[in-house]
Amino acid sequence: MQTSDEQQVNRGALKGIRVLDLSRILGGPLCGQILGDHGADVLKVEPPQGDDTRTWGPPYRDGVASYYYGLNRNKRIQFLDLSGGEGQQRVRELMAEADVVVENFKIGTMEKWGIGWQQMQHEFPHLIWCRVSGFGEDGPLGALPGYDAAIQAMAGIMSVNGEAGGDPLRVGLPVVDMVTGMNAVIGVLLALHERARSGQGQLINASLYDSGLSLLHPHAANWFMNGQIPRRTGNAHPNIYPYDVVSTGTSPIFLAVGNDRQFRLMCEHLGAPELGGDERFATAGQRSVNRVALKALLEGLLASRDGVKLADELMAIGVPAAPVLDVEQALEAPHTQHSEMVVRMGEYRGLGAPVKLSRTPATYRYAPLSQGTDFLDSDGG
Repeated sequence: MQTSDEQQVNRGALKGIRVLDLSRILGGPLCGQILGDHGADVLKVEPPQGDDTRTWGPPYRDGVASYYYGLNRNKRIQFLDLSGGEGQQRVRELMAEADVVVENFKIGTMEKWGIGWQQMQHEFPHLIWCRVSGFGEDGPLGALPGYDAAIQAMAGIMSVNGEAGGDPLRVGLPVVDMVTGMNAVIGVLLALHERARSGQGQLINASLYDSGLSLLHPHAANWFMNGQIPRRTGNAHPNIYPYDVVSTGTSPIFLAVGNDRQFRLMCEHLGAPELGGDERFATAGQRSVNRVALKALLEGLLASRDGVKLADELMAIGVPAAPVLDVEQALEAPHTQHSEMVVRMGEYRGLGAPVKLSRTPATYRYAPLSQGTDFLDSDGG
């Protein structure tokens, strides 16, 4: 667990980069938080009433929802009404100092206020402008608002999520919003690298729709090859087996057997080496085709086994397997603590940065709700 002893020293790879975060809700704020974790000086501008997610609870602390706390670390907050002249002038001043702007206003809103990309690119040619949107700015759905669950439905994600024969299901976390935020970070890093050569900023478009479609592997690859519409397969992988949740004598476990060697090792460990040579299961393709029969045989072998113990045993011999944990169990797991994936700053607890750099690691300098009136000096933060 990252503790307060390590909070103040900025050693991040993006130290000296100034980010003006004008976004709200999830995709944009997540982008800003990741950049901040890796050393950027992030100044977030919120409307006078605050980001909408301050109300997205319960739970709340001091009247602010946990949802907001999860996306706005390593930022200092300033409140401005961008629909008024004073707020617009102030944000221009901040853009002059910034390297990166992140925004997710409805397409055309900032242009209406005179502070959009089209107006600002000539005044601030160095500026990298990251636009997070639902569908991009043009095309049949261009400029329309987009939301995570709606994109999951439109992009085909819900159609492949759920039990076989059951109804389509939303993935139980805002996966489209989050991957869009990560794609926005990738875009910012690419543009910063290119600017080091050209000296010029550019516009980055990161849309929920495109990001949702980008998640369709292997279903899109399968459809491109065979033209068959992918169907829901529950916890099972459409191409690999056993890659599924299976029952044991105690709790269920997930088997993630990806090759013939792993399958044979598992069969030997279960006392059934003959399954490894059975022509129905000898190759990955045959195991996938004969998955129903294989699952029944495996669950028969596992009926007297303790699930957690078996998962540990299989991992120890090189067969990927895992107990099915709840969120509390996952966050309190020993390896979670070892990996510093829980951050604590005073009363604040949050998820840590998943990307670890050896010389310039992520640092945690500001808990959510920190106030700020301007960018820091380039060596501050």
